[in-house]
Amino acid sequence: MDKDSDLLKGLFIGGLIGIALGLLFAPKSGKETREDITRRANKMLAKAKEEYEKAAGKSKLAYEASLKNLQNLNVSAKEKAGEIGNKVSEAVQQGAEAIQSNKSRLKRAIDAGMEAYREESGKEKA
Repeated sequence: MDKDSDLLKGLFIGGLIGIALGLLFAPKSGKETREDITRRANKMLAKAKEEYEKAAGKSKLAYEASLKNLQNLNVSAKEKAGEIGNKVSEAVQQGAEAIQSNKSRLKRAIDAGMEAYREESGKEKA
């Protein structure tokens, strides 16, 4: 963008210098000189407008490309968040199943221990 503005400044300054030198060295009448100046100024204005439109077009393309990249990143981030959410849900489910399984095994072990204790207590009394 700076290159474009520098180019426009350079064109404008160069045009002004050209006009000034043309006025100083032109062997024309005042009317011809004014017409010449008007014609050159219109050419410079047209050139500046053309350069501005090119720069604006490039800026628009860059903006659109950036916007598209951001939208793609947003979609990607949502997909990754969904994947992570699924993995967390799976891990929680597996953890709950493991806890339930260990709880059942612990209950059976305690019941077996209690049964063995009762049997041993009954043998001692008999």
